[in-house]
Amino acid sequence: MEAAPINVPQSAGASLSMMRREKRNVALNSVIAAVFITIFKVIVGVTTGSLGIISEAAHSAFDLLAAIITLFSVRVSDKPADADHQYGHGKIENFSAFLETGLLLLTCVWIVWEAIRRMFFSHHSIEPSPAAFIVLFVSMGVDWWRSRALKRMASKYDSQALEADALQFATDIWSSAVVALGLVLVLVGRHWRVPWLADADPVAAIFVAGVILYVSSRLGRQTVDALLDAAGYRLT
Repeated sequence: MEAAPINVPQSAGASLSMMRREKRNVALNSVIAAVFITIFKVIVGVTTGSLGIISEAAHSAFDLLAAIITLFSVRVSDKPADADHQYGHGKIENFSAFLETGLLLLTCVWIVWEAIRRMFFSHHSIEPSPAAFIVLFVSMGVDWWRSRALKRMASKYDSQALEADALQFATDIWSSAVVALGLVLVLVGRHWRVPWLADADPVAAIFVAGVILYVSSRLGRQTVDALLDAAGYRLT
């Protein structure tokens, strides 16, 4: 009697394909948004001379690089195990998040150095403009949108790389708000002739560095724990 053919269920393959497509789409959208936000911040930061906006532009530039790394990692991590990677490719997301931590720390060091230089050694004239506030508020809106999208996909598919990106963009909202407040204080200082308020912009930049440091510490702790657990598992 001839054996009946085995029917392979299509639902599992369809679900895997949907997961890959959704993770890649949200990561790609994050890259596209980061490109435009970084360009706008660089232009406005240079024209206004605001260290706060320039630091935000540097932060966004590293966010862009991190988003590209995340896009690459989610494309690789979904590949099945093979002869060279018997445990699969999932840990590439942990390594991606670890690289993002290093990028964030480099941004923090540069911002603090530039802020101290401006406060004590070389004072710069800040020209807050409507464009400066527009780019900051638009950036906050975009960061809120992509943070929610990334967080939703990270929770849905337990993706640490997407979660790392979501955490960065969520904190970007607060750092942009502080930079906007710093520009407002600069304007208030000029109007009411309060000279020390001219330092509000580099002080806001230092706050941004503090936010970056906080994000880096959380992200670094999570990724190191994940990578060490993986090493410990393989040794047992």
